Amino acid sequence: MSDLPEDPTIDLGAPPPLAPDAAVAVVVPARGAAELLPGCLAAVLPQLRPDDEVVVAAADPATADAARALAVDEPRLRVVDNPTGTTPAALNRAVAATDRPVVLRVDAQARLPAGYRDRTVAALATTGAAVVGGRQVATADAGFAAAVAAAMNAPLGHGGAAYREGGPEGPVDTVYLGVFRRDALAAVGGYDERFRTNQDAELNERIRRAGGSVRLLPDLAVAYRPRGDVAALARQFRGYGRGRAMTARRHPGSLRRRQLAAPVLVLGLGTAALLALLGVLLDLGRWTAVPLAVGLGGYGALLGVGALRTARRAGGRGRPRAAGVALALATMHLAWGVGFLGAVLRPVPAASGATGPGTPTTDRG
Repeated sequence: MSDLPEDPTIDLGAPPPLAPDAAVAVVVPARGAAELLPGCLAAVLPQLRPDDEVVVAAADPATADAARALAVDEPRLRVVDNPTGTTPAALNRAVAATDRPVVLRVDAQARLPAGYRDRTVAALATTGAAVVGGRQVATADAGFAAAVAAAMNAPLGHGGAAYREGGPEGPVDTVYLGVFRRDALAAVGGYDERFRTNQDAELNERIRRAGGSVRLLPDLAVAYRPRGDVAALARQFRGYGRGRAMTARRHPGSLRRRQLAAPVLVLGLGTAALLALLGVLLDLGRWTAVPLAVGLGGYGALLGVGALRTARRAGGRGRPRAAGVALALATMHLAWGVGFLGAVLRPVPAASGATGPGTPTTDRG
């Protein structure tokens, strides 16, 4: 599955000292985020120092207008156009428009906790890591979004990923969002724009293979607003599965056993369903439906128990119903597995430079 060739060997070596008060460039990829940006930046701007800067890479006019309106009273905020609309292109263009030694990524759906900026810069300076970051904690008050949040925060939803589950502070495969030393980010070529999803994990894998450290700061819980309907959730997780498969094609050693659970589930249920269909068409007898019944029954029981436990633990305002959690979990599992398997069979995308296209157009609103 290693048909996406890796880059030539890069050795980051021992990083030069980073000042504890190093200036920060905050980069925000934003598409269809006109309503989300004010809340996102309200959590970012109070943390910044006078020599920091914020660059929003906007993919649509409404988002760009919202960012420019906020920039009227904030001289550190600028806007770059992202005509491709993809997240890695947005990030590359935003980074190219900055020159600060630390690059802090934040998505419009995320809300940084107080002290995030100073804590991450201090960690970069004192640990020698190339990348640091915290945990993703999905939050929602009501409706299906609350069920999705509970599912994403549960072991049956995150599968033990450190950037969701947490754990001791130290080296990990990847972190949520990420705060980078600019020199390390530049040395590996930035984000690969073929990876429309999973681009952060793929980038961190290149950094790790070049000798850089990716460090989890589990005390930093970053709030994330999940999708609020089944179709959007399915599209999101199908993209996640596709991105994970592409990363495995480029870096075969990066695939973890837990990441094979969803593809195996989809293959197993699909094969059982096909066998049952052939049994009906060819009149082979009722035995052909047994594997499907066993598979659906076993998976349904797992979902039911997991959803009940997850709903009970969620508690608080807008506590989700177990049925909603089960639906969210099933959507996540099946969509992720379909996306992964589809990407395994899909031709490799044409090679694309990791750095953004040309010199970005910038304005200050």
